[in-house]
Amino acid sequence: MAATAGLLVAALPASPEGVPGLLVAAWAAVTVLAAADAARRALRRPLRGWPRPALVLGLGLVLLAVPAGSAVAYESARDEAVEKMLLERLAKTDALAERAAGRAGFAAGKKEYTRAVEGYAGLAADHPERRAAKKVPAKLEALYESVATPYREDDHCEAIEPLTYLRELPDSVGEQALGKLATWPDKPLADALYTCGMDLVGQGQAGTGGDHLTALFEEFPESKEAGQVGPALLTEVSERSGALPDDACDNTSRLRALDALAGKLPGESVSGVSDKARSGVEKGTYSCGVEEFEDGKFSEAAETFTDFADTYKGNKNRAKARKAAIAAEIAEERPAAGRKLPPAKSPGGTRMELVVSNGGPGTVEILYTGPVTGRLTLKACAGCKAYDSVAAGRAGACKDKSTSYPKQRLSLPAGEYHFLYKRGSSTDTVRNHSSGARIEPGYTYTDCAYTVKGLGGLLPPPVDGAAWTPPPGTGRDR
Repeated sequence: MAATAGLLVAALPASPEGVPGLLVAAWAAVTVLAAADAARRALRRPLRGWPRPALVLGLGLVLLAVPAGSAVAYESARDEAVEKMLLERLAKTDALAERAAGRAGFAAGKKEYTRAVEGYAGLAADHPERRAAKKVPAKLEALYESVATPYREDDHCEAIEPLTYLRELPDSVGEQALGKLATWPDKPLADALYTCGMDLVGQGQAGTGGDHLTALFEEFPESKEAGQVGPALLTEVSERSGALPDDACDNTSRLRALDALAGKLPGESVSGVSDKARSGVEKGTYSCGVEEFEDGKFSEAAETFTDFADTYKGNKNRAKARKAAIAAEIAEERPAAGRKLPPAKSPGGTRMELVVSNGGPGTVEILYTGPVTGRLTLKACAGCKAYDSVAAGRAGACKDKSTSYPKQRLSLPAGEYHFLYKRGSSTDTVRNHSSGARIEPGYTYTDCAYTVKGLGGLLPPPVDGAAWTPPPGTGRDR
């Protein structure tokens, strides 16, 4: 009785771990010894008149029934303790999921979501028949709903990361633990990749949008959403091409990005997108140059027109682009040259002769725009040196009869002209110089390009100059 009392004190209340085995073994040993001692005493002192076998059997059954019944009752209590423990474990996992859902954004709660999923999966795998485990599927569905909140709220770009996370969970916790949820993220993720990708493309972010569309084809190549990409891109290209020449630079940039995007996607899925986009780019590049020129962005316009002329050699606007590039380059130095684009055709009527000579070291490129636009290059003048001052240059440039000055002749209609002189390689770097002049009927003009060196080498690089000689028979300085 003392041993049994000790066993009860140790065993109650019932816990999931049960009674230690050594304690049960000790109690059994004491009980066996007590029974042996009782048998010894009974054999020595027989009770006459008592039905000994029947009494022993009855008492034995009673003595066996008590511990057996107690063991059954105890095991039931222990089982209930296990259920309670698992339900508490489930409640702690629920708390993790709730904390994660309360975070500002999926990224902030990702670690807690992961711990919650692992907790649910472990509970279901370790104790599949327990009450707590049977509640896991509903708990996981609630967690998935929480993680997918951005998708349910139609925030498709924000939904991509959490949906991708859900789709990758089977790799870490196993498909069996997730059941039908293992494939649930596939459809919403495909929809999010497509919708977000096309939204970004429409906003002019073809690079980022293209990443999502590329992922769509990699992950769900046979999906309905993948089949919609080609027609959607064709529509976008048509809208951008149709908007030209309005917002020419922006629309051309987007068309160029759409062409690049189509090159990254499976060709059969986006058939025709690149061809149509490139056609729009050709049309839009020239219009973009015009837009930049009119906005006073002469450096950008010069680059755009030059790129257009170099790329689209068969385009009808190529010659106009060449002239516009020259005018834009001059206008960088002399904004008055950018008041309007060069005329498409040269004017008729009388033309005046302008003889341009190089009186300085190194080659010189001369760009001009006005009623006509063009450029010419004069070879280096052998023996010519930079002058010490502008006055010295005006007095002596191209006037040494013993020197052969490289020269070219231009026939120019009357009008206002703008010039840009670009000196080639020489001893010192020479910065560009711009000037303007008016060509009037009845005169012949000469122009000599020369350089002026900095005082003692301390001033900025010498400036290219131009000396106009008076027309014959007049005292006017041209």
